[in-house]
Amino acid sequence: NVPDWHTSQAGPFDLWPVGLGFEYFYGFVGGDTNQWAPAITENTRPVEPPHDDPDYHFDVDMADKAIGWLRMQHAVAPNKPFFCYYAPGTAHAPHHAPKEWIGRFKGKFDKGWDQVREEILAQQKKLGIVPQNTQLTKRPEGIRAWDSLNADQKKVYAHMMEVYAAALSHCDHQIGRVVDAVEEMGELDNTLIIYIQGDNGASAEGNPNGLLNEMSFFNNIKEEFSEVERRMDQLGGPMTFNHYPMGWAHATDSPFQ
Repeated sequence: NVPDWHTSQAGPFDLWPVGLGFEYFYGFVGGDTNQWAPAITENTRPVEPPHDDPDYHFDVDMADKAIGWLRMQHAVAPNKPFFCYYAPGTAHAPHHAPKEWIGRFKGKFDKGWDQVREEILAQQKKLGIVPQNTQLTKRPEGIRAWDSLNADQKKVYAHMMEVYAAALSHCDHQIGRVVDAVEEMGELDNTLIIYIQGDNGASAEGNPNGLLNEMSFFNNIKEEFSEVERRMDQLGGPMTFNHYPMGWAHATDSPFQ
């Protein structure tokens, strides 16, 4: 259910989810999609997202559909094993999140990517994720030291990470809703859950300054910092296709390069 596949909307459909054994598909076909105005496919049929709901968000919609599918399967064939592949586009760019979720992270990244990278490693050691003698790799030359940035740059870049954290947390909440639905059906102890958030390391496509539109990177279009700063409050909303600076990718990939 609801995975993302790099296939063509024009078919052929033999390599689509419904051609590979899935009984039902609801999601997007491609590497990423707009969370406010997604390119939705149901089985092999394009679906228009609602245009009259200002609170619509695709992560919520996907969770709703996954929950509905699980409940239907349990009601119709309670003894039949089920497999639900729930694969939202978050944490891939664009980093889209409701404003109230973005507000929850205000100020949390003002310390900058260098310190956050160190704190992540310390937490990893505390949790036993990495060996105690693990050391951080050096910051690449293309990433500026946080202390070398001016006040305006720090303000914008910190906010970009707030938006990313909000998108990730909001997505995680939807995953929790799906798990809660399994528990409500009385099947949690009888279900194997494999959680993979992101299929690769953090992305450096945001360039040193971050982007209002991720597609600028792929089309070799330079975005002026002054324009990004002017539209800072739009980040995460429907008028942007935003991505954070590569400094945050380096921080969140801790301890790797």
